[in-house]
Amino acid sequence: MLKIRYHKQFKKDFKLAMKRGLKAELLEEVLNFLVQEKELPARYRDHQLTTSKHFKGVRECHIQSDWLLVYKIDKSELILNLLRTGSHSDLF
Repeated sequence: MLKIRYHKQFKKDFKLAMKRGLKAELLEEVLNFLVQEKELPARYRDHQLTTSKHFKGVRECHIQSDWLLVYKIDKSELILNLLRTGSHSDLF
């Protein structure tokens, strides 16, 4: 089981997402898969980010159609790093 590390920018992003009325339960559902190191169901469209220099080696999944989670798993330290969350326009 992975430990979660919330980066400072993720905390700000999450606060904004809650102000926008997005449901924290949807994020929690994704996090449950990730901390247990289970593969995300296809509906989350999980993929590695390859074109952005800021997110090299980082993964992204869709919590909803325009609500994204950007994260990185450090397998050596067993840590799930939550880097960003928000809409496409917020992140890219």
